[in-house]
Amino acid sequence: MKRLHERSMSQLIVLLMTCSLALSGCTNTILGVGSAAVAASSTEKGLSTAVSDTLIYTKLQDKFLQNDETLSTFVDVSVNDGAILMTGKVKLPEEKILATKLAWEIKGVKEVINEIQVTDKSSIKDSAKDVAASAQLRGKLIADQDISSLNYSIDVVNGIVYLSGVAESNEEMNRVIKHAQELRFAQQVVNYITVESDKRD
Repeated sequence: MKRLHERSMSQLIVLLMTCSLALSGCTNTILGVGSAAVAASSTEKGLSTAVSDTLIYTKLQDKFLQNDETLSTFVDVSVNDGAILMTGKVKLPEEKILATKLAWEIKGVKEVINEIQVTDKSSIKDSAKDVAASAQLRGKLIADQDISSLNYSIDVVNGIVYLSGVAESNEEMNRVIKHAQELRFAQQVVNYITVESDKRD
């Protein structure tokens, strides 16, 4: 039984490494995928969930490399049952927003938790208002029974509300946008929401 388990894990790691080569051909990505597979095997996750999470991780690293290489260097990513947690530090708020947007573009992602810290505060005029606006909008989404609030990420920078996530329909997306537009401190709403998750990468 033990030999069968070891053989299955070996096959999984080979499969994941092959997938990573197909996506980017990057040695660092291969090492990350191997580590993710080993870590996943030691948890209570099933094999299919571990494979899915590792593929999400690999795709996100590939997107980072294609769009902004600094993200792959300074952002740490972990994936658990389709939920992405991002930590680390970036210089600009735009980089943090880009990381969230790219994460939601991947098929199978159910939630994005962005805990990335922005080190350059000079471009942020009034962070207190931005934090208040973000909290207010999150409360509105949770209170709206026609919206699955976990499917959305909210970033507010200098009064500009950035929305990303996956809507089940155009109607749901429009409800989220409307809530954002009604915020007291919202000067502009930028919509990155995707409709119908099966159309993602």
